[in-house]
This record gives sequence, structure tokens and C-alpha cells, in this order.
Amino acid sequence: MRTTVPGMPAEPRIGVLPLLLPVRRPPTALGVLTAVLGVAAATGAIYPLKTVTSVVSLSVVYLPVVLLIAAVWGLWLGLATSLLSAAAFNFFQIPPVGRFTIADSRNWVALAAFTTVAVVASAMSELARARSLEAERRRAEADLAATLARELLGGGDSDQTLAMSARRLTAALGLGSAALELGVADGDARRRAIALHDDAGAGAQLATLLIPRALPNERADAVARIVPALAALVSIAVHRAELQNEQVETAALRRSDDVKTAVLRAVSHDLRTPLTALVATGHALQSDSLTDTDRRELSGAVIEESERLASLVEKLLDLSRLQAGSAAPRRDWVSIEDVLGAAIDGLALDGAADLRVTVETDLPEVRADAVQLERVFANLLENAARFSPTVSVSARHSGDVVIVSVVDRGPGVSVAERERIFEPFYRGPDAVGNGSGLGLAIAKGFVEAGGGTLTVDSLPGQGASFTVALPIEAEPTR
Repeated sequence: MRTTVPGMPAEPRIGVLPLLLPVRRPPTALGVLTAVLGVAAATGAIYPLKTVTSVVSLSVVYLPVVLLIAAVWGLWLGLATSLLSAAAFNFFQIPPVGRFTIADSRNWVALAAFTTVAVVASAMSELARARSLEAERRRAEADLAATLARELLGGGDSDQTLAMSARRLTAALGLGSAALELGVADGDARRRAIALHDDAGAGAQLATLLIPRALPNERADAVARIVPALAALVSIAVHRAELQNEQVETAALRRSDDVKTAVLRAVSHDLRTPLTALVATGHALQSDSLTDTDRRELSGAVIEESERLASLVEKLLDLSRLQAGSAAPRRDWVSIEDVLGAAIDGLALDGAADLRVTVETDLPEVRADAVQLERVFANLLENAARFSPTVSVSARHSGDVVIVSVVDRGPGVSVAERERIFEPFYRGPDAVGNGSGLGLAIAKGFVEAGGGTLTVDSLPGQGASFTVALPIEAEPTR
């Protein structure tokens, strides 16, 4: 049984004379029967025509039967039909009727001429058939090559494309099975390996076509004819994939350079500010004219700028781990209330913000990295306190998630900025204070690494609400 692939006919289609030149000849027995009946019908048709013209000129009545048999069943049956027609014409029509003899020598010439014409017509019909089938074979092979070109050069996944092309070859050439593999592959007792080389056989082996060892000569010849075109297509496909990979790598390197440039600019500014303050304060502390009050103020400034610098360095390290994919969370059962409390305790708000915290009673624990989650809430609270003197925090249970919302009453976030605010080093037009533009990016990265989501809702001029949704997992039975 042959497998038919959509878009590829199971048998080649004949473009001209599909009825007179079929790809597969009908059974020979049917041809013999058709020849006998056709000759008999032609013999019977001659009788009424004798009244119109001479018998010798009526031999042409047999020619359509001879041509039909030769075209459909081939040369040898066509020749046999021509001889049968000559015998029938001699026996039933040429005097003396009923005998295989000819009284008039002119009838010998007519019979010889008819036989010659019938034989030549049979040969010409067979030649036309052979040429038509050869043209159809070439057309089918060209269609197969065009189909393989569309598949191999379509830019899809290499393994899937090669598998699809192998199935196409199997169906079109009737191979039973075929495989296309990149690189060098060895045959075995059942399969023969055909190397597909680059540069029309002169280059390195790019792929291997594996086909059954036992193939009829006709199908083996068809494989040999399609191999050069297949090798050229595989070569083009491989080189195209290499160029695409190089283009992607080049684009990635270019984006990486752009990101590095932006990071260096942002970091150099954010690092230079506290370092400048520390250097200036250090020089001031060397003065002998400072009072104790002045020294305490300068010492506090040193501590404040050092903490700011340490916070920035910590955020840069967090961001680098996220971008490198090395910030895998260490999951454990944690209490949202405890993590929120630790985040609030670690903030140096100094009473500048009115913080209101509401935690739902019996809030289930979640599986998360407590350190990362604390960093998330600390960054969200720090960001909210920078824009609003009043910050509300709520934690509740909804379905299969725990939702933590941090709401401020600042200027809000426009629709155009809702995605950009999570980009590293991005600071909106309403940014205030000395923020680095890293807090929200790190918060989103840590939340998503733990399987949760971080979103923002806002109305301009009415504040912003950052919502963390963390999945609830079933606690193991103890």
C-alpha cells in the first residue's frame, strides 16, 4: 500500500491523452478481447461500404482499431492486431472470399500496403506513448523538486522539514520508507545510505538520504535522478539556516551592546551621586573646625549615602542574576504576613509615609522564596512611598491565589507607561527622588520566577495599584 501525502498525487498525472495513454496498461486479456471485437466490428462495417467504393480502399477501416490497441496496450499487441486485421481483410473481403489466397496481384499490393501502414502506425503510437510518459515523468519529478524546495526553504524547524520532505519522497517515488538526516548516517541491512554533498558533490556531506535496499530498477533510477536536486536544496536550506542564525546572533549582540551602554550610563550616574557625596563628606570630616553637631550630621550623611550605595549594588546583583537565569527560587512554605512584616521593618521610611496594612485572617501559606518575596514587597513599598505619603497594603485569598496589593495616591501611571515601568532603569516623567529604576523590574522578575504575576492598575491623577498574585499549592499531609 502506498501512502498519499496531501498535495502529491499517488500516481503521476498525464497531461495529454489521458484515456489513450494511461500510465498503467489494462490487463492483456482485455486487450486481446478488445482487438478481436474491434477487428470483427471493422470487418462487419466493410460490408455496407462495398456498395460505395472498392474493397481494396476499405482496408483503412481497420486502422483506428490498430491505433487504439497500440496506444493502450503497447506495440506488440498493436502489431498482432494489425496482422489479425490483415488476415480478416484477406479472408472475408478480398476475392476469393473465405480463403487465405489472393487472385488479383493488385490486391497483394493493397494488403501489403495496409500491413505496412498498420505496423508503422503501431510503432508511432508506441513512440508517442513513450515520449508522453517520459514527459510526464519529468513533469512529476519537477513538481516533486518544486514541492521539496517550498518545504526545505520555507524556514521552518529543520527536523520537521526534513521529516516532511522524507514523507513526500516516500509517497511520490513509492519507496515504502525514507528518511532524511543531517550529517553523516550509516546504512544497515535494510536501508541504503545516499550521501547528499554540498557544491554538487564536491563539498562536505551535509545530509544523508536513507532508502530501502531492495528497490525495483525503475524506482532506483527515479531516486538517482532526484538526488542531485535534493542535495542542492538541502545545501541551500542548511546555508540559509546558518545565515539566519548568524543574523539572530548579530542582532542579539547589537541589542546586548545597546543594553550595556544604557546600563553603564544609568549605573554611572546612580553610582556617582552617592560616591560624590561620600567623598565630599569625608573631606569635610577632616576639618578641625567642626563641632560635635556638625560631625554627627556628616556621619549620618555618610551612613545614608553608604546604605543607598549598598542598596543600588544589591539591586544590580539581583538584576544580573535574573537576566542570567540564575535566580531560581528556593521554595518553602512561607507566611505572607511574616514576609510583609520583614519587608516593612527593613524599610527606612522614618515616618515619612502613612503605611496601612490589612491582612486577611487565616490567609493560607504559599510556596515561595521568602528572601525574594521580601525583596519584592520592599521594592513595591519603596516605590509607592516615593510618590505618595499614604500607602495601603492588603493581602487576601481569592480562589487558588493569594493577592497582595500595594496602593498609593500618587500621580498614577499612564497607559503608555504600564509596560515600560517594569523595564530596568526606566524612570517615568513623574519620577521623584533618587530612584534607580530597578525596583519594579526586579520585583516583576522575582514574582514571575516564583510562578506568580505582577500587574499595575492606575487612573492618571488617582494613584496606582500594584498587584502580586501568588499561586496556592496544596500543603503535603503530615
